Amino acid sequence: MANRTVKDAHSVKGTNPQYLVEKIIRTRIYECRYWKEECFALTAELMVDKAMELKYIGGVYGGNVKPSPFLCLVLKMLQIQPEKDIVVEFIRNENFKYVRALGAFYMRLTGTTLDCFKYLEPLYYDYRKLKIQNREGEFHLLHMDEFVDSLLRDERVCDIILPRIQKRHVLEENNQLESRVSALDEDLEDMESDEEEPMERSPSPVDRRKSDRSSPSRHRRSPSPRSRDRRKRSRSRDREKRHRSRSPTDKRHRDDDRKKSKKHRHEHKSREKDRDREKRSHRSSRHHKDDKDRSRDKDRDKGGSRSDSKGDLSVAETNELRASLGLPPLK
Repeated sequence: MANRTVKDAHSVKGTNPQYLVEKIIRTRIYECRYWKEECFALTAELMVDKAMELKYIGGVYGGNVKPSPFLCLVLKMLQIQPEKDIVVEFIRNENFKYVRALGAFYMRLTGTTLDCFKYLEPLYYDYRKLKIQNREGEFHLLHMDEFVDSLLRDERVCDIILPRIQKRHVLEENNQLESRVSALDEDLEDMESDEEEPMERSPSPVDRRKSDRSSPSRHRRSPSPRSRDRRKRSRSRDREKRHRSRSPTDKRHRDDDRKKSKKHRHEHKSREKDRDREKRSHRSSRHHKDDKDRSRDKDRDKGGSRSDSKGDLSVAETNELRASLGLPPLK
């Protein structure tokens, strides 16, 4: 009784709504623990609370084909068949992204072609990240716009085969839908307007080289051996050309300049020699004067000592004479 569809439910795509899920997956959902504990006796009002608790989206996983909570809630919505207004509110909910993903998936299963394009295309501007579980039970990231695009284009999503819908261009030809305006059209128009404006003249390679040479922040690379050889060859060629292009008058002037430079060098050397001689003579005269002064000082020292000795002798003689005469000696 708990797995039966509601009595007043309408058929979807000509069959029971629960039959949109394959029988093997449907039986696995009925046997799983989440279905028995969390999805028992759920109503449309209580479905919102369970949808808010979702942490990821996915189909079946593992070797035992275990269903995800997202797939269990999808089957429960097919069983109780909530009203269209409730599903639209699920899709328009911006606070809980997994509630929006659940409503979009259910709308893709049960809605008409016009409803799918009308309610799912605005979700292309939702770039939030979703966590999706693959068949091996591993998780990876997926954006909301990618999930909606897979709903509108792919045949199987979350291990459930989606009902076929008409192509969009067919609905546009029948005037059932207006042509979709992409958010990139404004950017394309701006790019076209920029191309129409007169483009600035691009700098020539010569100007680029000049700017590169003049810029101080440019790091110059060390020349390669090939470039060095080329530079040497060009320099030797320039020298040969200069040598060939010289006139006899230039050679004469050059010889005169060389002679003048030699004379100047010779005069400079002779001046330096004279200066050295003068310095040497000055030094020798200084040494000679110093020697004379030293000899004079020595003679003075000798004379003073002699005079002192003579003075001492005369005093002793006078004292002897005084002593013989009975007079007191001189102090």
